[in-house]
Amino acid sequence: MLSLSTPAHPKAFGRIAIVGKYQADGIEDRLRELAKLAIGEGCEVFLEAATAANTPITDYPHKKIEDFAGSIDLAIVLGGDGTMLGIGRQLAGSQVPLVGVNMGRLGYMTDIPIQDVQTILRQIIAGEYEADERTLLDAVVLRNGTEINRALALNDVVVNRSGISGMVELAVKVNGSFMYNQRSDGLIVSTPTGSTAYALSAGGPILHPRVAGILLVPIAPHALSNRPIVLPQDAKTSIEVISGREVIVNFDMQSLTHLQIGDRIEVRQSDKTITLLHPRGHSDYKTLREKLHWNEYPSTF
Repeated sequence: MLSLSTPAHPKAFGRIAIVGKYQADGIEDRLRELAKLAIGEGCEVFLEAATAANTPITDYPHKKIEDFAGSIDLAIVLGGDGTMLGIGRQLAGSQVPLVGVNMGRLGYMTDIPIQDVQTILRQIIAGEYEADERTLLDAVVLRNGTEINRALALNDVVVNRSGISGMVELAVKVNGSFMYNQRSDGLIVSTPTGSTAYALSAGGPILHPRVAGILLVPIAPHALSNRPIVLPQDAKTSIEVISGREVIVNFDMQSLTHLQIGDRIEVRQSDKTITLLHPRGHSDYKTLREKLHWNEYPSTF
């Protein structure tokens, strides 16, 4: 019988950090389970500092996310896609790959079911995985030419009205070329990753994660001729608020800035990326089929 300190096979990742959605029910037991598994594979285990501060687990050393680069080989994210979005933005450009373990419904990015983690995580730690690089957006909010906020987005940058105000009017330019003045409930600028999020519910197309493009999707436009469009990856989109009350810009729906008339948001693809690790045999189409409840052909197809 192997001891916990003796790995069952060679490992690709020696230093592992575990990040958890600490508000979730049963998170403590799940975190302990993951830590025990990683230690059993011969890994050094750390708990992300906020996760540790919000759980009673004291068995493992803590490490802040900003200190992962150069000291962590793999980050395991336990939660849902929202948790992965927040961690992904913070680790963008750090060269620390991420593995997503979901505790409930299958996620697009957190695609390892908790009931399968014992088998799949061992395989990934041993180097049996598929790597998936994802792009982010870099957004700058300008007021009178002065930067008042800057943020990354893994899913999308959304300029929209509040729930109680009327339409907003936005002037949109791409690479300095005027595209249109749009009256609508707002505008979504999305990565391929975000094409299955808010952009999808607003009528946008699904982009495969390897598509090198940026998606613009109007939200309930006044003119039905305002359609979603896929821009090249080097496009710089400028969005100016022409009119409207209580206009905001959201970044992955996790942070926001309140806007004024004349404010401008400039969005481009970031030079930072993240890398997601999936089990061998991972299929984006299988994930879409299961999430969107597409009809399945018989297994003999």
